Amino acid sequence: MFENQTILVTGGTGSFGQAFIRTLVEHSRAKKIIVYSRGEMRQTEMETTAPFSDNRKRLRYFIGDVRDRERLSLAVSAGVDVIVHAAALKNIVTAEYNPFEAIKTNIVGTQNVVDVAIQHKVSKVIALSTDKACAPINLYGATKLAADKLIIAANNYSGRSVNFSVVRYGNVTASNGSVIPLFLKKRQDGPLPITDKRMTRFCITLQESADFVIDCYSRMWGGEIFIPKLPSYKLVDLARAMAVDGRYEEVGVRPGEKLHEELISHTELGKVVEYSKQYVILPNTEFLSWDREAYLARKDIEGGNLCPEGFTYNSEINTEFLSVTEIRDMIIRHVPGGEVLQ
Repeated sequence: MFENQTILVTGGTGSFGQAFIRTLVEHSRAKKIIVYSRGEMRQTEMETTAPFSDNRKRLRYFIGDVRDRERLSLAVSAGVDVIVHAAALKNIVTAEYNPFEAIKTNIVGTQNVVDVAIQHKVSKVIALSTDKACAPINLYGATKLAADKLIIAANNYSGRSVNFSVVRYGNVTASNGSVIPLFLKKRQDGPLPITDKRMTRFCITLQESADFVIDCYSRMWGGEIFIPKLPSYKLVDLARAMAVDGRYEEVGVRPGEKLHEELISHTELGKVVEYSKQYVILPNTEFLSWDREAYLARKDIEGGNLCPEGFTYNSEINTEFLSVTEIRDMIIRHVPGGEVLQ
């Protein structure tokens, strides 16, 4: 996997970035991994923490912002083969109060990634998206939808010399700003605050998200949006699994927040294909060298089936829900500090 390749990860010191790079250093044969991020302190902490500290010869730390095209170009000019674009401003409330800052990072930054990848003849680019980009109702989601469009459209004007694809999933368990670390901090203070008793969410761990991106890298043609099949949970069950006495209180839905996570909307214009472990939204644009029939007839992956028109995939109507016990076990196994639930 990634045999003798150089990989650059934007947002490399974030929750996903570190999980992804940890997987690369432990299980891949990548020649070099470039950690590209703004955070000097986080890079220092990462550099001195195992397994990163045990792989100094393969890791390079590059202070930079995706908004800065010149700096990004300098990082990519060092023979980068693959870019995994994970950098984003992702806090919904922060984006609402600082809209153009979110635009500069999530939209302009993504276009910079596209331009630099084409300029330096990178082989593949995988961009991380979010459920918020599906039928967005807040500014963050709108910026990520625009970023997705930029990535998919890049296949058209790159002349297919670079392959660009998107990976879309919901909130990652234990990632920065997610609800589970918040509940771990508040569980001794009384009833846990939930926004609405009807709320549901998809469940994906950091390691599962890293593994999914790697799998998509091996499958991508360029132009796809990859969506994993995931279990759901009810927010009230999460509170019951984590609260000291199982108590919770409703505090109201925050501005821009959805009751249910949506990964595929009935408004998607591309064709949706179902595979055993994922869905793939195929592009509706006529790309150079893109052949939908040939894609569906591929022999290098298992066969898929076209979903009916109007197909949707959201956390409310999912066929698999985690029980309170399963939620608690997942947190104990995958979340730092989760052992307090034992």
